[in-house]
Amino acid sequence: YFIMAIPSAWVLSKTGYKKGISLGLLVMSVGTFLFIPAAFDRNYLLFLTGLFIQGMGLAILQTAANPYVTILGPRNSAAKRMSVMGICNGIAGVSAPLILGAIMLSDADHISDTIQSLDLAAKDAVLDQLAHKVIVPYLVMMCVLLLLAVMVFFSSLPDLNSEPDSDETDSIVLPLRKSILQYPHFIWGAVTLFFYVGVEVIAIDTIISYASSIGIRLSTGKFFSSLTLVNMLLGYIAGILLIPKYLSQEKALKICAVAGICFSLAALVTGGVTSIVFIAFLGLANSLIWPSMWPLATNGLGTHMKKGSALMIMAIGGGAVIPLLYGKLADTYNA
Repeated sequence: YFIMAIPSAWVLSKTGYKKGISLGLLVMSVGTFLFIPAAFDRNYLLFLTGLFIQGMGLAILQTAANPYVTILGPRNSAAKRMSVMGICNGIAGVSAPLILGAIMLSDADHISDTIQSLDLAAKDAVLDQLAHKVIVPYLVMMCVLLLLAVMVFFSSLPDLNSEPDSDETDSIVLPLRKSILQYPHFIWGAVTLFFYVGVEVIAIDTIISYASSIGIRLSTGKFFSSLTLVNMLLGYIAGILLIPKYLSQEKALKICAVAGICFSLAALVTGGVTSIVFIAFLGLANSLIWPSMWPLATNGLGTHMKKGSALMIMAIGGGAVIPLLYGKLADTYNA
């Protein structure tokens, strides 16, 4: 995300949002394909290359899709439209760990318990068998991504390119400025997204290892990340129902921020399954921050929208940095 976000803005200036979405899906399919030879060779570097190319495609896709949905209708209901996107993303996020967990981790506890006692040849055979389990799922994902790229390219979606030179809100009109850095609300929004994405990644990706650390087996703990994502889905549904008729985007953002602080403190002062539940509730608190932050931070950017979108996508890099700091603290303090 961090490396490709700015190049993505340049790509979008040539393709527009609609074709950019299609291109992002196509690049993702290439990265997904690389998982197949990587699994055959059990080549870690090739797996990482596939992930990096997937990330390149996602950067293009995110840089195009988020502003596209924001400017597709009234700005005060943009969070509602982005919540619909979040539901689609969340359903995939809930189902993917369950499906891949059933395929990849059905005998994970047995492998973890026995692999150290195997000789080198037997260990290689077990690891080969485990790696080969990803081939069919990733082949299916590659085909789905290709199909979606073609469908978007030939769809009747309007090919929007940018906002007007000024953006009218409920109370103010923001004139177009020379530099993206002249919009303080945008800078704060990008900084907020950096920290938010880091927190979201921690809440989803560390809940399984945390459960394992308190004695819950992997075969049970694999469901906890899906529980966090289910809570995010509930938040998205609330956003669709409440924004903007009953709740403004600003208030939704404030409520979610306060809820996140409360759930984090509750997870710290409790233990066992109760603390896991509060970590899972962070999915609910996180749900409307992304949908609310995008229209608020990009308000009035006008023709700077593509560059602003790219910088917002760069902020997703917080999901790479902050979890590392969390891991360092956890290792240092054994907590």
